[in-house]
Amino acid sequence: MDSTLGGPHDVLRVATYNIHKGVQGMGPARRLEIHNLALAIETLDADIVCLQEVRATNRREATYFTGWPELPQAEFLAPEGYQAVYRTNAITRDGEHGNALLSRWPIVQHRHEDMSDHRFEQRGLLHVEIDVAGVSVHAIVVHFGLIPASRVRQTDQLKRYIAREIPLDAPVVVAGDFNDWGTRVRRLLHVDSLHAFEGRRTLTYPSRFPVAQLDHIYARGMRPLSLAAPRGRVWSRMSDHLPLIAEFDLLGQHAT
Repeated sequence: MDSTLGGPHDVLRVATYNIHKGVQGMGPARRLEIHNLALAIETLDADIVCLQEVRATNRREATYFTGWPELPQAEFLAPEGYQAVYRTNAITRDGEHGNALLSRWPIVQHRHEDMSDHRFEQRGLLHVEIDVAGVSVHAIVVHFGLIPASRVRQTDQLKRYIAREIPLDAPVVVAGDFNDWGTRVRRLLHVDSLHAFEGRRTLTYPSRFPVAQLDHIYARGMRPLSLAAPRGRVWSRMSDHLPLIAEFDLLGQHAT
């Protein structure tokens, strides 16, 4: 692997995907999709994959599905050669789930911060520092709440966290399921120089007939180059969200 910038690694490819805990459907009709998701994530060929609704354990589903992986989902989904980081957001009666990050590049350190805004939704922020060919890139995985006022407060918390924990000159990427049906979060993050690719919305939800872009990838200190979401029957079966893939010029600064 080339370990220097100034070549093909000038472009950083980032994906975000809400995997719906690796299971689709309801009741007796539900089906295990985690094996298909592992293949799908590999085809994304992303340097960094940000995942939401990832299960570490679930005793009920492990008993129900004969093909339930022995490994925690983050480790099971990591393509060969990738490192996986997982941190719990929610503890349930049968197990736990949270955010995860898979990286093609070496992971330097990681941390977690609780973002729960009320007792009915357990949310968190996963921050991972990654060494991309000698450049320290800070990646943050989020899954915001369902209530609009919660998302505003969580956006403010995210901005405070970045200001407190990440050097001003360091490249930052923030990706995840923001649950925002409008543009309020985008406008609030833009104030702090977190930018997304400018263009038409890339619809990601619901995966079968997408009408909204709930999933976003923002960056500071990198120039957005492209944004896309795969479509088709295969992708619509694996999760209620489509994955979102963005490319950034790691050496280019966004014009502000």
